[in-house]
Amino acid sequence: MSEPFSRFLHPFDVARHPSLEPEVKRALLASWASDRSAVRNRPALRKPPGVRRAVPVDDVLAAPRSLDGGEARAP
Repeated sequence: MSEPFSRFLHPFDVARHPSLEPEVKRALLASWASDRSAVRNRPALRKPPGVRRAVPVDDVLAAPRSLDGGEARAP
């Protein structure tokens, strides 16, 4: 995938995707959480390449917890 994030509007879209393997979901979410995806001068937001709007880093960090069956509030 050249722009893997462009298919997803939100990290929970990745976490809930029915055909992605858990390892792929985790890799995508880790990249989304990366400082490379941080919005300049807004460290609490992440916007990977190809994503239309920034999302709170708290949502990005909650999405992998939902894969583990942990409590995570989906927007």
